[in-house]
Amino acid sequence: MDTKTELSPGASRRPQTNNSQAGFTVLETAISLVLMAIVGLGAASLFFYAVRNISSAGDREMAMAVAQQSMEQLRNAAFSDSSLAQTSTSGTSINVTRGGRSYRIVKTIVDSDVVGGAATAKTITVRVIPESDGSFVARTVSSTFGSVTLVSTRTTQSVGPNRAL
Repeated sequence: MDTKTELSPGASRRPQTNNSQAGFTVLETAISLVLMAIVGLGAASLFFYAVRNISSAGDREMAMAVAQQSMEQLRNAAFSDSSLAQTSTSGTSINVTRGGRSYRIVKTIVDSDVVGGAATAKTITVRVIPESDGSFVARTVSSTFGSVTLVSTRTTQSVGPNRAL
């Protein structure tokens, strides 16, 4: 007796594998990991850039507030007040602390118009420089933004060619 098994038409003796269920190769996995790392590092870089700029903007805002406060004090002083006396070209310097941060304020006052030996106009310059405390953010603010400078001109109440009238 012949023990041959008959195969159905189109069938083969080897078991067939379904290629649609095959997994990823090592190369495909490595390439996808590299791409994900590049995207992840780009996102992290943007995050740190945003955090640094938000912190710098806060420091710059505080420096502007310090400059405005100093300028308002000088603008409210009487024109003949000693606080509005002409300074040297390098100005006078004081240090203040606002919001836990140190700032150096440099005030320069120049008699810009002198009539008959008396000043009738003064140019006031207030420059606020953030003092570096050694931190990364402080160095960034100082190097990126430098300082805040406000300039104002004060005049006496009577100026011009008809002031004696």
